[in-house]
Amino acid sequence: MSETAEKFETAMSVWKQWQEAPWGRLRYAIAEANLLRHFGERAGEPLRVLDLAGGDGGDALSLAARGHHVTIADHAPAMLAAATERAAAAGLTDRIACVEADVNALPAGIARGEFDVVLCHNLLQYVDDVRRTLAASLAPLRPGGLFSVMAINRHSAPLTAAVREMDLAAATAALDTDQARTQMFDSALTLHTAEEITRHLSDLGCQDLCHYGIRSVCDYITDDARKHDPAFYDGLERLELALTARHPYMHTARLFQLTARKHLR
Repeated sequence: MSETAEKFETAMSVWKQWQEAPWGRLRYAIAEANLLRHFGERAGEPLRVLDLAGGDGGDALSLAARGHHVTIADHAPAMLAAATERAAAAGLTDRIACVEADVNALPAGIARGEFDVVLCHNLLQYVDDVRRTLAASLAPLRPGGLFSVMAINRHSAPLTAAVREMDLAAATAALDTDQARTQMFDSALTLHTAEEITRHLSDLGCQDLCHYGIRSVCDYITDDARKHDPAFYDGLERLELALTARHPYMHTARLFQLTARKHLR
């Protein structure tokens, strides 16, 4: 195995552990709950969902289990292979399709797919041109369709450094930079705020924008071991659901999620 392949395999293993940890479970549970708020009368019918940079299917499998048809587009073959395996294990192969593609170079059939829902979760921090990526993400969505974008919240960076790492100098520095780094995938990140992305979405013609916070308190509780206790986790999830759309907590949550409707022609 090459050094690059071994590094990615290790990252995949860490990623799986992260997904199964309380903070990973919260990320998916709260995001799905916020999405379901906007399905409305169509919640009981199969929807066509496009999950951009959907990785190994963390969001897709849950939506497919609810009866929706999900296309995962991702540029990493190993992630798509993992998604395919997870779909097969869950008996959801007929509801999940995987396509190797970059969000800014989607195949014509997907780019003009007229999807009911498009997800763009945890992608923006990795791209150079946010406006271009958002425009490309909205292109496959039918008029009036639901768009959901999620990213690391820049406002949370100083708090994370101060509360979790007890590094006051790093917290002070984080106030004046949008740059960060992820150890899991050894990648540079550009952090954004919900206010910044909201302006882009409004300029691109989106309507009915809603702002949610994900992990509003979880990341600021330093006793990670306690979060594995089932009773404590249940209480934490209830609190996170209560805070997700409540001012001012969404502004300092570790992640922000924005939902919007694509403008009607």
